[in-house]
Amino acid sequence: MKHSRLLLPYTVWMTVFTLIPLGVVVFYAFTDSLTGAFTLANLSHLETYLPIFLRSIFLSLASSVICLLVGYPVAYTIAQTKPSRQRLLSMLLMLPMCMSFLLRTLAWVAMLEDTGILNRFISALGLKPLPLIRSNGAVILGMVYNYLPYMITPLYTVLMKIDRRLVEAAQDLGCNSRQVFTRVILPLSVPGIVSGVTMVFVPAVSTFYISQKLGSPGTTMIGDVIESQFKTAYNPNLGAALSLVMMVMIFLCIGFMNRFSDQQEEVMTP
Repeated sequence: MKHSRLLLPYTVWMTVFTLIPLGVVVFYAFTDSLTGAFTLANLSHLETYLPIFLRSIFLSLASSVICLLVGYPVAYTIAQTKPSRQRLLSMLLMLPMCMSFLLRTLAWVAMLEDTGILNRFISALGLKPLPLIRSNGAVILGMVYNYLPYMITPLYTVLMKIDRRLVEAAQDLGCNSRQVFTRVILPLSVPGIVSGVTMVFVPAVSTFYISQKLGSPGTTMIGDVIESQFKTAYNPNLGAALSLVMMVMIFLCIGFMNRFSDQQEEVMTP
C-alpha cells in the first residue's frame, strides 16, 4: 500500500504528459480533418514521404556513428583521469548544453554560410569559397555537435564503473593493450554504446531546426514535414499520422538495440 502511494505521482505524470498526448496523436492520425470520422486515408499518404523517412534514418544513423567514433575515445580518456579531473572535464563537456539549442545551431550557420567566418578565412588565403552549408554534411555536423554530449555521458558512466582488476587480470594473463580493449573494455561498455546511440538517434531522427538552418530542400527530414503539417499546411491529421509512424519506428529501433544489449550481457554473464 505504501509503495502504491509512492508510485502515484509518477502515474499521474505519465498519464497527463505521456498517455493522454499519445491518445490525442492516435485520435488525429485515424480521423478525418473535416468530419472527424474514422479513416485510414492519413496513413495512405505515407508512401509519398518514404524517401524523407529513409533520408532521416540515414542522416541520424550517420550522426550516431560519428558521435560514437568521436565520443568513445573522449569518454575513455575522461574515465582514465583522476576523479577531480573527471569532474572538471565532465563540467566542460556539459557547459555548451547550458546555451540555447537554437543559438548553438545559429552559431554554425554563421560559420558555414557562404559569407561566413570559415569562407571569409578561405577567401583571405586567396582560395575560392567552399559550399559548406545547405548539404547533408552540414546537417550531420550540426547534429553531431548538438548531440555529442548525449553519447559521451552514458559511455563515460559505464567506462568509469569497469573494475580495474579485470584489466589487470587480462594483462597478467598476457593480453596486450589491444587485446585488453577488444576482449575486456569494449564488451563491458556495450550497454553504454547502446544507450549513447539511442540517446543520439532518437532526437536526431525527429529533429527539424537543424535541417532547416543548415540544410536545403534536398535535405528535408521527417521532422520538417511534421512541423509544416501543423504550422503551414494546417493538416494536423496527416501530421499526427506521420508522428505516429515515426514514433513506432523509434520504438522498434530502441527495442532492437536493447535486444542486442541484452544478448551481449547474456554472453558476458558466466
